[in-house]
Amino acid sequence: MNRIVKRHVPVAELPEPLREGLDPEAFVTVEVTVEGAAEEDEPPMSLDEMFALRQNNFASLDEIDEHVRSLRAEWAHRER
Repeated sequence: MNRIVKRHVPVAELPEPLREGLDPEAFVTVEVTVEGAAEEDEPPMSLDEMFALRQNNFASLDEIDEHVRSLRAEWAHRER
């Protein structure tokens, strides 16, 4: 997780730069968020979006046969 929230923190326990202008007897809520973590706020991708990103790596039966024939020919040539 990229966010931490602490509630009811005494102002006196804060670092000096954060205490400026605050009553030392008061209590505060401190939230720390890692910068650049905004990507987590994006909704997850839908299945349609995921399928749209994929590449079409499918070949036809003829293309597969031709590829296998070329590999066989290549290996037959190497064995000579």
